[in-house]
Amino acid sequence: MTGLDVVIGLLGLVAVGAALMVAVTRQLVHAALWLVVCLAAVAGCFLVLTAEFLAWVQVLIYVGAIVVILLFGLMLTRAPIGPVTDLSRPRRLLAGTVAVAVGAVIVTALLMAFGGATIDLSGAPQGDATTTGTVIFRAWVLPFEIISLLLLSALVGAIALSRASGDEVDS
Repeated sequence: MTGLDVVIGLLGLVAVGAALMVAVTRQLVHAALWLVVCLAAVAGCFLVLTAEFLAWVQVLIYVGAIVVILLFGLMLTRAPIGPVTDLSRPRRLLAGTVAVAVGAVIVTALLMAFGGATIDLSGAPQGDATTTGTVIFRAWVLPFEIISLLLLSALVGAIALSRASGDEVDS
């Protein structure tokens, strides 16, 4: 085990811990700040793997833009910023069970589909934007597009959930 393995392991633990804090915290602004920690840890993993381009994309796009948009959305809407105590507590066990089941299905499907797949980077400089773009948009274009559809559906779902059934938009 090398020092890089230890650093990747520690950054992975920070990312997973911060992701759990995003899910369990009762304050939305704190959840957004824990998301910053999680995404920064992922960017650190990219740096350790000598993928500087992906690390900077992670910092600029996700940490810089997405979290800022999330915070502006929280502050410009009527979303509660302080602690929320009246969340649906009786359904936490059901929600956790469904989350674990969905996670297991996703991991199983990915392992069955891409378990033995490798990316041949022999002769190409690691962390190079050209190499990264070629690999993503040639060999891995289908998973890339599936992730973009997943993010789009999450955005549409968030918009649908943010509107209460009794709220009407004034024209």
